[in-house]
Amino acid sequence: MSKKILMDSDSVSRSITRLSYEILEKNLNIQDIVLIGIHNRGVPLAMRIQNKICEISTVSLDQGSLDITFHRDDYRKRLVIPQVKGTDISFSLDGKTVILIDDVLYTGRTIRAAIDELNSFGRAAKVQLAVLVDRGHRELPIKADYVGKNIPTHEGEHVSVTLKETDDVDSVYLIRITE
Repeated sequence: MSKKILMDSDSVSRSITRLSYEILEKNLNIQDIVLIGIHNRGVPLAMRIQNKICEISTVSLDQGSLDITFHRDDYRKRLVIPQVKGTDISFSLDGKTVILIDDVLYTGRTIRAAIDELNSFGRAAKVQLAVLVDRGHRELPIKADYVGKNIPTHEGEHVSVTLKETDDVDSVYLIRITE
């Protein structure tokens, strides 16, 4: 197995700043935006984007978290007991622009599950997607509106994101499984 760093702490920080500016530029009425982080690493990313947008615009956006454990199409096939983190959305999504935030976009199945879970909380006017990394290989027709970095991968490669809040360091690695 080989591990190559693709983004260090400064790169991750710059990507979060760029994502925040892009969100503000694309959405004219920022009071209608809510940020929803997908557990695990989407939640701290959503908090950082919320803080950066507040720093840029002085508007504090609502921010919540989404647990998609039981909406995944593969949760019954996994051999491990799922760790339920809990969804925390304490505000209405009706008429809002919901920005789902996750660390890595891969097959699209996580995002499909997140949209299924979101529908339980109201009818959003729009749902947009922001990811730190898009590694390609979609199995569903899902595309991110905001991407920190595109990292095309091959079979046998994996993208690993670490964040200060969960792993004590900000980084993105490309891991190659070699036999």
